[in-house]
Amino acid sequence: MMVTMKTKAFALVLALGFIAGCSSTGDPMEEGGYGTDGSASGQQDGSTVYGGSDGSGVSSDGLSDSERMEAEERAEQAEAEALRNITTFYFDFDTSEIKAESRDVLAAHARYLSDNPRTQVRLEGHSDERGTTEYNLALGERRANAIQRFLIVNGASRGQLETVSYGEEKPAVSGSSESAWAQNRRVEMIFQ
Repeated sequence: MMVTMKTKAFALVLALGFIAGCSSTGDPMEEGGYGTDGSASGQQDGSTVYGGSDGSGVSSDGLSDSERMEAEERAEQAEAEALRNITTFYFDFDTSEIKAESRDVLAAHARYLSDNPRTQVRLEGHSDERGTTEYNLALGERRANAIQRFLIVNGASRGQLETVSYGEEKPAVSGSSESAWAQNRRVEMIFQ
């Protein structure tokens, strides 16, 4: 189920059109301003989002309720797919606690796995170079297991998930700086 870039762009433009159409503050405008009556913009009601090279657009005033709901659903699907494109999750130093900014992305992955029970994922845990080899292998495993538990709690099946720890053996970035270490403290989600 590959969604083309044009479809993604259309869904994004459509979603932005709905947001723009609903963003009125209700404050009265000065005469000659761009009020809600559409007189200055040349529109009667609704909103139009223009995009593409031909100047065509999508107008929300011509959509039925079912068409609006379908458009919103497509926008939500596009957003979920965009979240699923993120497959690397970073950790703070010497911890396996999942960061708050990773939770929505992981929830989107869990929903996808729940909806696609034949999909298999390998969770590869990594650490930076500080610490002993044994400690870093255990830390990478704890990180991979934390992601696995989160996915299971949110709908994925245990049979879909495999964990492995590489510790410090496969760094994403070489170097001995805080920036390099931060990029090496991660779990990578590999779809098979």
